[in-house]
Amino acid sequence: VVENKAGAGQIIGIQALARAEPDGHTLAMGSIGPNAANYAIYPKLPYAPGDFAAVAHVVSMPNVLLVNPSVPAQTVAELVALAKAKPGALVLASSGTATSGHLAAEMLKMRAGIDLTHVPYKGATPALTDLVGGQVHVMVDNMITALPLVRAGKLRALAVTSAQRVPEMPDVPTVAESGYPGYEVAVWVGLVAPAKTPPASIERLHADVAKVLAMPAVKKRIADMGGVTWEMTPAQFGAFIRAETEKWGAVVRQAGIRAE
Repeated sequence: VVENKAGAGQIIGIQALARAEPDGHTLAMGSIGPNAANYAIYPKLPYAPGDFAAVAHVVSMPNVLLVNPSVPAQTVAELVALAKAKPGALVLASSGTATSGHLAAEMLKMRAGIDLTHVPYKGATPALTDLVGGQVHVMVDNMITALPLVRAGKLRALAVTSAQRVPEMPDVPTVAESGYPGYEVAVWVGLVAPAKTPPASIERLHADVAKVLAMPAVKKRIADMGGVTWEMTPAQFGAFIRAETEKWGAVVRQAGIRAE
């Protein structure tokens, strides 16, 4: 049974999980916002990192740095030069505050020393619509939604945020090889459970998820989205989430990101 509990940057859904019975029957799809960055963005949250147990990483995929074709930049370096020439003139769209695209853009802003005017939208679709229409200039979005627009010539891809180039866009460089070594951002989702869920239940759930992720049809679907599945034990996934919390907490504090 899938129950969508939308709202408040996924806080409502994650809060519901924190309050659920730890019987192994209630899980949530954790991600970069509610399970990592939000701890630094919101002064008070109805949950804490210790309220959850990691179960299984499901999929990660790169983001893509996009511009409207009217923007006279063919590379990251040219975009940075434009932004430095007119600080704040380029408008950065995002699918929402503290989403992976917003955080990826903030990291680039910090590394490059540029000023982009951020406009958060309520989702990727309206943000991309305005980017295609030229009302905004720049956006970082996940590859699955960006790729069709890039292939149709409606948007220009300047770089991908992964550590390596992706097969779907082999001619598009990474941000790291565009002058910012060590830069890497991945959209990730994975299953988490209430903290007091019995370890045996966690292991059983992890094993079941691993079987599904190994199915040829599922592997093909994930690959078609440009995604990858990392083989992690529950403990390794938990360590990954803690590392992401530290990484994005530092970015949030340095960039001065606050809840809208």
